[in-house]
Amino acid sequence: MLKEPNTASAQAAVVLREVSCYFGSVKAVDGVSLEILPGEFFSMLGPSGSGKTTCLRLIGGFEQPTSGQIVLFGQDASRLPPYARDVNTVFQDYALFPHMNVRDNVAYALMVRGVPRPERHRRAEEMLELVKLAGFGDRRPGQLSGGQRQRVALARALINRPRLLLLDEPLGALDLKLREEMQIELKALQRQLGITFIYVTHDQGEALSMSDRVAVFNQGRIEQLDTPKQLYEYPQTEFVARFVGSANVLEGRLLGLEGGRYALRPERIAIRPGSQNGPNCLSGILLDIHYLGAQTRYEVQVGEERLTAVTSSEEQGLQIGSAVTLSWERGSLRPLREAV
Repeated sequence: MLKEPNTASAQAAVVLREVSCYFGSVKAVDGVSLEILPGEFFSMLGPSGSGKTTCLRLIGGFEQPTSGQIVLFGQDASRLPPYARDVNTVFQDYALFPHMNVRDNVAYALMVRGVPRPERHRRAEEMLELVKLAGFGDRRPGQLSGGQRQRVALARALINRPRLLLLDEPLGALDLKLREEMQIELKALQRQLGITFIYVTHDQGEALSMSDRVAVFNQGRIEQLDTPKQLYEYPQTEFVARFVGSANVLEGRLLGLEGGRYALRPERIAIRPGSQNGPNCLSGILLDIHYLGAQTRYEVQVGEERLTAVTSSEEQGLQIGSAVTLSWERGSLRPLREAV
């Protein structure tokens, strides 16, 4: 039997206790437990089908849990409909009304609630100024760029002053440069408003750059929940090591260690010509060199393993097909556990 929210949980913005959501035989979310703090920028990161979006929809009330408990700001919301939760959602496709101008799109929720026209227009203009769209109120969504439409969707979600904002891959339709600009703006906006943001993405760069904490989802479960730095520097499983950034995953025997598997980030590896074996180094054959501007990536065959090294400048004297030595500082290896 589920307990009533305790004092610690009542202080959290969101609490999930052993929440599962099944669609027939498919376990979309499988026993997820977590707490999200008020004012936190919290991201759910994972590949398609990992359960992150379903988890977001459970918090928003768009799906019902098969089992478990959802607590929002101390209140059991497991069976509350979306309109009864102090939550708004921003979707990837914006969901703007094309026949309305920008001002009326932003003010739509206030109109539904019967707020007088002058008041809702005043608040809509405040929101447009907040998202850097002052003066755009008379335009139609079709006259805006993708980034501008995304700002309108944000303003519409924020006009009701929700305590919790859910964002379902909101930048996925934008090009790379605009996406990077919007990441900066979103984080600045969240800090300014102090609202709890829960952000769903499959882009690890987005999650690392904006979040206070990140939950990495895989097959309906959380593999690791940590700060961006801890996730990157200390991945606990092979999935996290490979999905958050990139990593070489090595058997302990290859490293002269007893059993187990270890993660080694490519940028932690130095590469030089010649063959040498010893503590914290391995020799192999250089297979390929990729010049990437700010970095150079090297692919090296070491026994049966193909390893990657990344350096900030192109190393001299290295030729494809020649023997090279890979080395790293002691302490760069991260032991990995089996996934739950």
